[in-house]
Amino acid sequence: MVRPLSGDLRERAVAAVVGGESCRSVAARFGVAVSSVVKWSQRYRATGSVRPSKMGGYRKRVLEPHRDFIVERLQQTPHLSLHGLKDELAARGVTVSHNTVWQFLRREGLRFKKKLLALEQARADIARKRHRWKGWQGRLDPARLVFIDESVLQSSGRSSI
Repeated sequence: MVRPLSGDLRERAVAAVVGGESCRSVAARFGVAVSSVVKWSQRYRATGSVRPSKMGGYRKRVLEPHRDFIVERLQQTPHLSLHGLKDELAARGVTVSHNTVWQFLRREGLRFKKKLLALEQARADIARKRHRWKGWQGRLDPARLVFIDESVLQSSGRSSI
């Protein structure tokens, strides 16, 4: 971050302007921007000082007031995605970016990792097929299995075997 110019330089520039010199000529003489001399002069007329004001700032955290809602939603629906959470916040009138939600969750230490098991595995038809597949796996002869590298097929322009 750039530091403010020295108080001595500011005082000499403002003194020259108060003495009747134009802001443009003062800026040229001291090698600073005209806008700086204008702002210093305005600050001097308003406050009587040429001291620089505080640099930088503090942004309030937009999602802080909604922390309880976010925690509750993550407990109710652990498979909720960032985009889904963002959409739910938007429905409550809080418009934020995907990144804002992500940073808030990281900063608060809130985690909602996806489970290793897909949600579809809980469905009865999928569970039945998985059970059947596990039974068939034992009867497969590994010597008869063939590995097909699909990346080679796609790069050569062929879409299927």
